[in-house]
Amino acid sequence: MLELVIIGGGPAGVTAAIYAARKRIDFVMVTQDIGGQTAWSADVENYTGYQFISGLELVKKFEEHLKQFDIKLRKNEDVVRIKKTALGFLTETKKSTFESRSVLIASGRRPRLLNVPGEETFKSRGVTYCATCDGPVFANKTVAVIGGGNSALDATLQLINIADKVYLINAAPKLSADAIMCQKALTSPKVEVINKAVVKEIYGKQFVEGIKLDVNGALRDLPLKGIFIEIGSAPNSDIIDFVDKNDSNEIVIDQSNRTSASGVFAAGDVTNVPEKQIVVAAGEGAKAILGIFKYLMTLS
Repeated sequence: MLELVIIGGGPAGVTAAIYAARKRIDFVMVTQDIGGQTAWSADVENYTGYQFISGLELVKKFEEHLKQFDIKLRKNEDVVRIKKTALGFLTETKKSTFESRSVLIASGRRPRLLNVPGEETFKSRGVTYCATCDGPVFANKTVAVIGGGNSALDATLQLINIADKVYLINAAPKLSADAIMCQKALTSPKVEVINKAVVKEIYGKQFVEGIKLDVNGALRDLPLKGIFIEIGSAPNSDIIDFVDKNDSNEIVIDQSNRTSASGVFAAGDVTNVPEKQIVVAAGEGAKAILGIFKYLMTLS
């Protein structure tokens, strides 16, 4: 019987693990990878202590910090279900089960899908959700980024240095990203913004060859080789069904990161905390462990 299971290895989970190790809590950390969505960010300019650092470099710093402690780490494991037990909780993966007195869900988010014809067919064959991961594959090619928020503009700014041309396809009348990101993108001769544009179909043969749009009621066909879908994300909260969630399926927490189920805490982007930022998630992970430590002290 463990005192705690930490689910997730993004900034919330990593920070939580470091704090839990310092508190000498008996825990295991279960995650598919270390870094989570941090690894998808090209340039991180707002993480305290670093004026500028790439997402991949920051992930390496996370890993180095974790290695300073003797942490029970189970990588390449996805949690599929959390159940209540007589003495606490049972956390199940496809490979293992862990029984614990408390649980911290820091499982982050996953990319939202367009759900249009061709998207599933051409996944990893021209359709991607990570410019940092897959951008270099599209060197000197024409690509499209779908979305108008910060993630879409981040992808666009990365691709300016890689692709020949970048179409920025936005369903709204104007971009919603930070002004400085929009300015950088709009001043590049490689970028063409298409507002009021809805993707109708992705087509090709073995690989993506183009995209069909409805642009303010008119059909438009764009030949291209890569499509980066950046329309937001959904919380990885389906692993638990006995805590309160909001309309967006985010786990509802209080200021101490407690959920509606005693002994279950949550932190980071999987929760209803409004700002989805690396530094915010890290702070929430620290705060959650402080609450968990107090909770464990109340148990006999």
